[in-house]
Amino acid sequence: MIRRCATVVAAVVVALTGCGPSVADPGPDLAQLADSLIADEQAIRDPATPEPALISAAQQQQAAYRDVARHPDWDAVIAPRIPAALAQAYSRNVDAARELFGMTPPKDTVPPWTIQSPAPADELLGYFHEAQQASGVDWTYLAAINLVESRFGRINGNSSAGAQGPMQFLPATFAAYGSGDIHAPRDAILAAGRYLAANGFAADPDGALHHYNHSAAYVRAVGDYAAVMAADPAAFAGYYQWQVYYRTTAGDILLPVGYSASSPIPAADYLATHPQ
Repeated sequence: MIRRCATVVAAVVVALTGCGPSVADPGPDLAQLADSLIADEQAIRDPATPEPALISAAQQQQAAYRDVARHPDWDAVIAPRIPAALAQAYSRNVDAARELFGMTPPKDTVPPWTIQSPAPADELLGYFHEAQQASGVDWTYLAAINLVESRFGRINGNSSAGAQGPMQFLPATFAAYGSGDIHAPRDAILAAGRYLAANGFAADPDGALHHYNHSAAYVRAVGDYAAVMAADPAAFAGYYQWQVYYRTTAGDILLPVGYSASSPIPAADYLATHPQ
């Protein structure tokens, strides 16, 4: 609700009670949101887009999909404005965000993680394709897992179950399917390819993903992102620039590169010193 005080008396009332004359909040301009998202998607897919503009478009794209995912009531306005060439990407990105939101209820603390710069995009793509050649697991699924699990290695921290590294392996599972360093992108990505192949990816990708994470929502979200990249590999460039947002009871908190905590921090305390 937008509050506006028309008189000095009204201002005093607002100061004392928080109440006063009001008008309905018109909410965001959904047509403008849709048009901006379309422009961002097109910029991401244009090889001529300079890197600074690509980064800006990707981060705006990420924020837009998070907003849309929270508001199913916006679908009727936004979805019809999306051109046919982007319609599948739009619907899958929104669906993936909604599935993942359902898996991650807001917490009242921010996590004991370190946020670091990821390996270069071309380097990661090389590892995804190497793993595909070795295991038969499509690179898009490996990239989608890396996106969901750690934002391509930005998140350095263990899960509540003890999973580690950019592909979030339990150490015992990595020992069975990997070699080298569980935290090294190449070693983790190759291990993920072997694990998915051993669990029947060739015949049943969803079943193999379910072995990776026993959640139907996870399987669907990873499949959504993989399908977007399969339809247009240029979409990877946008996903690569997505940042680390953490859902808290105080709202979404962006954890930038350089964030580091050895124990959970109350979200309100973090926001007091790191306004968003």
